[in-house]
Amino acid sequence: MTVRSGREFLAIPGPTTVPDEVLSAMHRPAVDLYSGEIIQVTMSCISDLKKIIRTGSEPFLYAANGHGAWEAALVNCLSRGDRVLALQSGMFGGAWAEMAEVLGLEVELLAAAPRRAIDPDALGDRLRADRAGRIKAVLAVQIDTAAGIVNDIPAIRQAVTEAGHPALVMVDTIASLACMPFEMDAWDIDVTVAGSQKGLMTPPGLAFVAAGERARIAHRHADLVTRYWDWSFRAGDEHYMKYCGTAPEHLMFGLRRALDMLLEEGLENVFRRHALLAEAARAAVGRWSEGGAFGFNALEPSERSNSVTTLRFGEHDPQRLLDFCRERCGVVFGIGIGPELSGRAIRIAHMGHVNAPTLLGVLGTFETALTALGIPHGRSGVAEAAASLGAALAAESAAPARKVA
Repeated sequence: MTVRSGREFLAIPGPTTVPDEVLSAMHRPAVDLYSGEIIQVTMSCISDLKKIIRTGSEPFLYAANGHGAWEAALVNCLSRGDRVLALQSGMFGGAWAEMAEVLGLEVELLAAAPRRAIDPDALGDRLRADRAGRIKAVLAVQIDTAAGIVNDIPAIRQAVTEAGHPALVMVDTIASLACMPFEMDAWDIDVTVAGSQKGLMTPPGLAFVAAGERARIAHRHADLVTRYWDWSFRAGDEHYMKYCGTAPEHLMFGLRRALDMLLEEGLENVFRRHALLAEAARAAVGRWSEGGAFGFNALEPSERSNSVTTLRFGEHDPQRLLDFCRERCGVVFGIGIGPELSGRAIRIAHMGHVNAPTLLGVLGTFETALTALGIPHGRSGVAEAAASLGAALAAESAAPARKVA
C-alpha cells in the first residue's frame, strides 16, 4: 500500500523546491540576447543580488554550479604555487581545497574538531605562525550541508584581522545566502561565492561571485585566470560579456522572480522564517533521538545550521527510512554524503521555498516511517515541533512589529 500519490515533496539541501511563480516566469519564449528585456533583467538581478549579499560590489554571473563559483574565486585572485588555507568543518571545505590543488595551488587544511565548527582561535594561531605570509587566501564555508554545521564567519574574519595577516577571506555562501544573515561589506569579506539552487529558489545552473577591493587588486596579478572566468572580461561594456557569451536567459527570468519574492518578503523576515522552521525541526529530532537510533551530527547546538539538519545513525540503516519515505509517502530526504556520513546519515532540509505546512508535513512523514519500520524513537517529535513553532509565533505576535529589510 502507498500514500504517495500526489505532489512529491523535496526535503533535500539543494536543489530545493522551485516556487510555481519562478517556474511560470521561465515558461516563455527566448528573447534577443543583444538588446531589450534581457539586458534589463541582467542589470536588475545584479543590483538586487548586491542587496542579498549586502555589498556595494557588483557580482559576476556564471552559467555554472557552485563548483564553478569556487573555481572563479580561486583563478581570479591567485597564481600557481600560491598557498591557500582551507577550513574544514564537513565535506565542502575539503572539496574546495581539492579544486585548488588541481589548479596548481598549494593547499593546507585546518580541520575543526570532529562534528564541530571551525575554531577561530586555532585559525588565528595558524596565521600568526605564518610569519612569511605564504598563505594568500583563507577558504571558509558558512554552512556545510553535509555536516549540517554553521561556521561563525564574522569571528573567522576577526581572527584573520587580529592576526595581522594579509590573506584574502573567501566565503562559500551557497547553502546560507538568503537563509541566514550574511554581510559581505560589514564583515569585511573579500570574496563571496553563491549558487542559485538553494536559498535563492531557482533551478541549478547559476553561480555568483562578488569581489571586494582587495580581491580586485589581487586579480590584476593572478596568473591562473582564463577567459571564461575572467572578471576583467566580464566587467566589459557589452552585455554578452557579463556571461562570456549567450546569457542563460530562462534561468535569469526565474532568478528575477525569485529575487522579487525574497525582497517582497523582506530579508529579515526570510531569515526569521528559516530560524523558526529550523528550530522546529531540531525540536522534533531532539525528541526522536531519545530512542537512541540516531542523533544530531552537529554536537554543539549553537553550531546547528538553519538550512539543514543532519542526523547521524548508529546500527540502523538509514537507507530503509529514505526508501520508505520516497516510495511509500512521496517525501525525498537527503542522503548522507562524504567519507564520514555516506550510508550513515539523513539530511532534513529546511531552506528556500519552505513554510510551516511543508516542514510539519515532512516531519510527520519522517515520524510515520520511524513507526512503520520499528525504528526506536522518542514519541511525538511532530508535536514537539508544533509546540516549538507555536510558542515562537505566539511570542512574535505579542512583540512589536519587525522592521522589514
